[in-house]
Amino acid sequence: MEKNISDMRKPTIFLAMLPVIILVVILSVGVHLFGDELTSGPSQIALLTASIVGALVAMIYLKIPWEKLEEGMLDNLSKTGSAIFILLMIGALTASWTLSGVVPTLIYYGLKVIHPSVFLLVIFVFTGIISIMAGSSWTTIGTIGVAMLSAGEILGFHPGWLAGAIISGAYLGDKLSPLSDTTNLSASVSEVNLYSHIRYLMITNVPTFIITAIVFAVVGFMVPSNSQLDVEEQCAQIASTFNISLWLLLIPGFTIFLIFKKISPYITLFLSAVVGAAVALFTQPEIISQITTYGEGELFRYIYAPLKMLSSQVSIETGNEMLNELASTSGMGGMMNTVWLILCVVAFGGIMEAAGYINVVTEKMTRFMTSATSLVSSTIGTCIFCNLTLSDQYMSILLPGKMFSKAFKDNGYEPELLSRSLQDSATVTSVLIPWNTCGVAQSSVLGVPTLVYLPYCIFNIISPIISIIVVAIGYKVLKFGKPINKK
Repeated sequence: MEKNISDMRKPTIFLAMLPVIILVVILSVGVHLFGDELTSGPSQIALLTASIVGALVAMIYLKIPWEKLEEGMLDNLSKTGSAIFILLMIGALTASWTLSGVVPTLIYYGLKVIHPSVFLLVIFVFTGIISIMAGSSWTTIGTIGVAMLSAGEILGFHPGWLAGAIISGAYLGDKLSPLSDTTNLSASVSEVNLYSHIRYLMITNVPTFIITAIVFAVVGFMVPSNSQLDVEEQCAQIASTFNISLWLLLIPGFTIFLIFKKISPYITLFLSAVVGAAVALFTQPEIISQITTYGEGELFRYIYAPLKMLSSQVSIETGNEMLNELASTSGMGGMMNTVWLILCVVAFGGIMEAAGYINVVTEKMTRFMTSATSLVSSTIGTCIFCNLTLSDQYMSILLPGKMFSKAFKDNGYEPELLSRSLQDSATVTSVLIPWNTCGVAQSSVLGVPTLVYLPYCIFNIISPIISIIVVAIGYKVLKFGKPINKK
């Protein structure tokens, strides 16, 4: 009898997948009904509905008390809470860098220097370099990425291609940077030396980089853009609205300095935002005058304007529709809808893990592992599944990393193969899922819906595919420290 009760407490594969199926169905209908407005409420309702269904099944059929499910959600929140604070800091940073003239200056000189035909290729490589230096795809996208997106829209590129190039570069750097949290996490959970992990990553990431660069180079020549005359006109309008100066680039330089000093991301982003807001008081007096339309005295101006731009919505009238959109910022307040979505994501992922649904699906996948190719394929598939269900890239590295570690050892494969598989899948695919914290954050920061930029994130899409192909052909598969040609 005890055995039967135990069996009843273990979910079937159908029950384990039921919340995911419900989520996908509701979101599919939501995309059709709401389009770009999906994340303004319908996505949250879909996540909560799927969470409630998963919780009810767990409590009624699996006899799991609500307290355990609640504990799972709180545990998930503790792992995801840092993302919320970083997101708020990015909201403040984007606003202050825009209104201080940093972003307009980057756009101005970007339009002047970069030819439209190579623009996509340049921003892919440029964001990759910055991300390697910063060790953070989020920081790169929230700063340089925002500027490059605005410049590309002036050139007439589709926002999907622009966001795809920015995200591809940012996540390339995120994977290869020794400062990256996901790179360190993948190496740590696999018990691999950090630099050994990065060297082994190069085997799959060099060909992925080359293929991605070729795609963006070809597309740059094929996709129509505005004429050079239009670009010159837009540059003149930017210069007439903002005071453009190369000195303003000292602010990003200050941010890079803090990054090299390994200052906490929260402090780095916050100080960079505050410096941008302070500089705006002196470099953009006309912009500041529109923010402080009431009040008395210079002291009021110096206090009110920075607080306003860092915290809430600011709309600037420039006489040009494009520049009005560029100069309109939301600060930290503009991120609250995204925070709401992340909290719903946390609830969904917490219940999926606490109810044991994740373990049931992953156990099914491990049964088919008989070779290096199947091991890597199963690991990558599990990481993607965890990104879909747990909605968090950190958990999507930790859970499969712990789960597959023994399988790699039992089959005689070095842990570098595991650590690389984790990063070639969990890190890069997280941003492609609309309800994952990374997808939520980047779509909000860039203002481009996840499903719009998804097909254009070439690096992120082909990275797991290349990882499987490289193992399938037996190239430098490490077994007890020695490369072997074995599938």
